Amino acid sequence: MNKIKADDGYFFGIGVFETIAIEQGRLIFLEEHMKRLRKGMEALHIPHPRGREKLSTEHLLETVRRGGMEKGALKIAVSQENVTLSFRENPYTKEQSEKGFLLDLASTVRNETSPFTYLKSLNCGENILEKRAARRRGMDEPVFINTKGQLAEGATTNLFFGKNGRLYTPPLSCGLLDGIVRKFVMQKFPVEEKAVYPCEAGEYDEMMVTNSLLGIMPMNRFEDIAFSSRTLCSMLTEEYEKCSQNSRFLL
Repeated sequence: MNKIKADDGYFFGIGVFETIAIEQGRLIFLEEHMKRLRKGMEALHIPHPRGREKLSTEHLLETVRRGGMEKGALKIAVSQENVTLSFRENPYTKEQSEKGFLLDLASTVRNETSPFTYLKSLNCGENILEKRAARRRGMDEPVFINTKGQLAEGATTNLFFGKNGRLYTPPLSCGLLDGIVRKFVMQKFPVEEKAVYPCEAGEYDEMMVTNSLLGIMPMNRFEDIAFSSRTLCSMLTEEYEKCSQNSRFLL
């Protein structure tokens, strides 16, 4: 069991975390997650946390092996005095993918000038509160706009749009975390970074969100806009699942 020592991570959220999918006993995109984790640690000036030996690839693989989890998630959280590892189930289901997500706008505006916007930090209470509020409304995910009124990101996801066979996504400057699956999509397929306003969402044929646990999720509806096309989403999902199955981090 992880024993937490009170520090700036506990009191002020000065810390970072990663949630890594486990599929068929594999840690998916472990190298990419660890690279982002260390980048966040440097940004928050905690490059040498107590217990950092737990962050070695060997220790992480052994931890998952001992846990015996074939499908789920490994969460790594780091602050100055703590490195914690924990497991949880993957909450996303095949049925959700078949139905597609329901999205609406968050009541909170994303601050694209804040450094925390671009880090996967422990300072994420805003996202959690908006996610819980969205669920009470019967939604799967809330979407933040930035101070300019442009779509930024979901509480736990990145946004993609499709039109006439082309992919679009908001640029990082709109105020969003550079997600692992977002990077994957942009490396594998031509994607145009483009600021999108909520009123423009209906101009696209399809919409999808991405993160490390749900992979690539099609949208059923965003606000009052319904999406029926899933052509690009299906293509992206097929490529993502193929790469996930070929992960070299086999336990």
